[in-house]
Amino acid sequence: MMPMNRSLFTSESVSIGHPDKICDQISDAILDACLSQDAHSKVACEVLVTGNFLIIAGEISTRATVDYAQVARGVIREIGYTNPKMGFDADSCEIAIHLRKQSPDIAQGVDENKGIFQGQGAGDQGMMFGYACDETDELMPLPIVLAHRLMAGQRELRRSGELPYLGPDAKAQVTVEYEDDEPVRIQAVVLSTQHAEEASHTQVVNDMQALIRQVIPADLLDNETLYYINPTGRFVVGGPVGDCGLTGRKIIVDSYGGMARHGGGAFSGKDPSKVDRSGAYAARYVAKNIVAANLARRCEVQVAYAIGVPHPIALKVDTFGTSLVSEEALASAVAEVFDLSPQGIETMLHLRRPLYRQVASGGHFGRSDLHLPWEQTDRAAKLRKILKLEAHVEA
Repeated sequence: MMPMNRSLFTSESVSIGHPDKICDQISDAILDACLSQDAHSKVACEVLVTGNFLIIAGEISTRATVDYAQVARGVIREIGYTNPKMGFDADSCEIAIHLRKQSPDIAQGVDENKGIFQGQGAGDQGMMFGYACDETDELMPLPIVLAHRLMAGQRELRRSGELPYLGPDAKAQVTVEYEDDEPVRIQAVVLSTQHAEEASHTQVVNDMQALIRQVIPADLLDNETLYYINPTGRFVVGGPVGDCGLTGRKIIVDSYGGMARHGGGAFSGKDPSKVDRSGAYAARYVAKNIVAANLARRCEVQVAYAIGVPHPIALKVDTFGTSLVSEEALASAVAEVFDLSPQGIETMLHLRRPLYRQVASGGHFGRSDLHLPWEQTDRAAKLRKILKLEAHVEA
C-alpha cells in the first residue's frame, strides 16, 4: 500500500471593515452607480483610505451623474463606521476626488470597430486564471470557503446585535490538512477581530471559539486543532486608523485563497471591458463547468489577452491529471462552447449591469448566497455532449 501524502494549505479572508475591503467596496459601489445609469460606462476607480481621510482617483467616462463622495459615505455607513470615537466615520471623514476621463488611446482600442482590429478589443493586456475543484459544494477550495464563512459569521454577530462589542475590522485564516489532495482535518484557525475597549480578551476568545465551532464542521476539528484568537491580546484600534487601505490589495482573498495561480490584476473598480475582471470571471465560469460536468476533479483555466485585440491570444486548460479526456480536447471544447472575446464575455455573463458591490467583500467566486452569472453550471452538459460523453452532470 502506498504511503499517504500529507500536506497543509492555508487561506485567509478579511471582513467588510478591513481597510483594503473598504476601498474595494467603494470602488465597486461607484462602478455600480455609473452602470445603473449608463451601461456603457468606462470605469477604473481606485480608492485610498487612511485615518479619517479618503481619496477617490482614476478614470471614468460616463453619461451618469454620480455624487462620488455620497456614494463613498453610504458604503462606509453600511459597513458600520458611524461612531466618531472610532477615528473614522462616514459623516466626518474628509474625501478628496481626483477623477478624469479614460485615455482616448485606450478608448480607441476598446470601443467597437475604432481600433486596428474589428470588434471590441480588450481593455488591457494580461493573463487571467479561473479555478474549480470538487472539495466543496461551491466547487471551491475548502480553506478559502471556511475563511469566508468565518468572516460572514463575525459580520452577522455584529450586525444582529448579538455581540455588540465587535468592530467592523476582522481577519480569519484557516489551515487545512490534506491526505493525497483530500481535505481531512483543520490544523489551525486564526481569527482576529476588532472589539470595544470594555470587551475582555477572555470574552472575545470564548465568543470566537463558539463561532468557529458553529461554522466549521465538527468532523474537521479535533483535539489537536490549534486556535489563535486575537493573538496580540488586544484589537481596539482598527480600520483605516490602524492601517492604510487601498483598492485591489486583496486579490488572493478575492479569488481562490492561493490554491490557484493569479494573473496579478485586481477586480474592484473596473468595468467589464477590463479583462482583469471579466476574463477572470469567464475563466472561473469555464473551470466550474468542466468540474461540474465531471470532466475533471480539479481544473485551472488560463486565458490571455492583448490590448485592443478582440479575441484571446491564448487559452490553456490544466486538470492536474484528473481529467477524463485530454486537456487538448478540453481546450478545443471550451473554445466551441464559450465565447471568450471581451465582447462575448460581457454578453455571455450579462456583465454591463450593477452587480459588483456585492462581491467586493466575501470573495468573487463560490458565492452560493448570490446568483452570479459566472457561478452557473449551465454549459456543463454541452461540454460533455461535444466530448461525446454521457450527459450525467453534477447538480
